[in-house]
Amino acid sequence: MELDYHPELQGLTLRRPQLKLLQDVPFPAWLADNWETVKNFQAKPDDLLIATYPKSGTTWIQEIVDLINQNGDVKMCKRAPVYERIPFLERFIEKSTPGVELIEKMASPRVMKTHLPIQLVPKSFWEQDCKTIVIARNGKDNLVSNFHFHRMDIVMPEPGNWPEFFQKFLHGQVSWGSWYDHVKGWWEAKDKHRILFLFYEDMKENPRREILKVAKFMEKVLEEDVIEKIVHHSSFEVMRDNPMANYTTFPMDAMNHNISRFMRKGEVGDWKNHFTVSQNEDFDEHYERQMVHSSLKFRNVL
Repeated sequence: MELDYHPELQGLTLRRPQLKLLQDVPFPAWLADNWETVKNFQAKPDDLLIATYPKSGTTWIQEIVDLINQNGDVKMCKRAPVYERIPFLERFIEKSTPGVELIEKMASPRVMKTHLPIQLVPKSFWEQDCKTIVIARNGKDNLVSNFHFHRMDIVMPEPGNWPEFFQKFLHGQVSWGSWYDHVKGWWEAKDKHRILFLFYEDMKENPRREILKVAKFMEKVLEEDVIEKIVHHSSFEVMRDNPMANYTTFPMDAMNHNISRFMRKGEVGDWKNHFTVSQNEDFDEHYERQMVHSSLKFRNVL
């Protein structure tokens, strides 16, 4: 696989994209404008898809999956940045190799990530009966993490200030659409396809237990010392200081870590440092209306 560290992006002045609707879901223009390429992507039976709403622990599960595939070989997992080891399916950044092309160059079995809602995942994944690992994170922490991510990531639309972004998120007027629709869609699909559905909060509570679930789903048998190594090297503290996991190798023109680190806190409950009393009441009321008919239950939300 040809490594792509985006030297062509260095010094490039990137403009924040506008949102465009695609089947009633808002996406950054760079994705919406290249939708046919994503839609027609051809999956292979042994592909593994990681599917998340943005800022739900995507990079965390990417690192865990790669560590499992490499049997805990940390040196192998530093062969390239995580965004090259496990490419982003629908990425189309100006003057950079599209995610689809990176994936097509990979040898099988391939691992890739997506933020697409279930209804927009290319049909070939279901036709090939691919496995998918989903991680969902409670909406309040996800909102906060997305706000800070939008501030530092220039290839995302302008977030506005905190009160403005709060309202946008609540009403699904952000990239990849409604958090509610996204998590409910994947939750409802988990019994129809080969999907492992994980919760961010469970992973924080007991990473070893959740890593074993992932390994079993991937049909990998791990020795005890390998399991402990994976737990350690996929911890937030270690990943935050690992250039191959923390996106510091990504051009500052696209991600400005001086505004906010890509790996910022990784905590459960950080929303309490951001929400006003009124915002918390608004969120809870909205959450109840949106989730009333779903069996999906999150911890640390209400």
